Amino acid sequence: MIIPVAEESVPARVHTLPAAPRDARGRLVLALGEATGHAHAVVGQGTLLRDADPLRPQHLQLTSAARVVHEEHDAISLPPGWYRVVRQREYVPGSVRVVAD
Repeated sequence: MIIPVAEESVPARVHTLPAAPRDARGRLVLALGEATGHAHAVVGQGTLLRDADPLRPQHLQLTSAARVVHEEHDAISLPPGWYRVVRQREYVPGSVRVVAD
């Protein structure tokens, strides 16, 4: 889930997170499919700030319009701005985990 957020709503700790590296194709990978190798990835100018805790949301700052691409569906256009990226979670008795592809 990719949610637009106002810049003033971005938690201060997010600004201290390291920028995620781009993959070999120059994309910012939001989620990589473990079984298929397909990825939900951002193509465009911006920075992905990823917390070490996979249950915390990622934050994406786009400096210009960009697209979220995936091998199995059409691209999604995003205007410049800040976004919170939340991975789907599932309950497993005794814990919560991020859904894997």
